[in-house]
This record gives sequence, C-alpha cells and structure tokens, in this order.
Amino acid sequence: MEKKKKTFTSTEVKRRYNEKVYSQISFSAPKDLVEEFREICRNIGISQASVFKRFIADFVEKYR
Repeated sequence: MEKKKKTFTSTEVKRRYNEKVYSQISFSAPKDLVEEFREICRNIGISQASVFKRFIADFVEKYR
C-alpha cells in the first residue's frame, strides 16, 4: 500500500475562503481587563471570539 503524500491544499483553500468571507477587527485594552476577560471565558467555556461576534451582531441590530 502506497503512503499518501501530505498536502496543504485543504489549509490553503480554507485560508482563501476566510480571507474572502471574513474581516478582522483589532483593538487595544488594558492588560488586567484582557486577562480577566480571558479567564472568565475559560471558566464558563466560551470562546473569546463568540463574545465579540454576539456583541457586534446585537449592536448592529440595535442601530440598524
């Protein structure tokens, strides 16, 4: 049986898709606030990104 050669096509396809469909938002916050936020997310088992996605969706809906 021949061993399949590992390719990066799948990763490259996902990267291109993400670049086409998503944008990034970056901001700065005080370190102590960020650490507390990360700890709370870990403790309750939710992703940090999901908090921001929910906030943005709610914000857009409110001010649309």
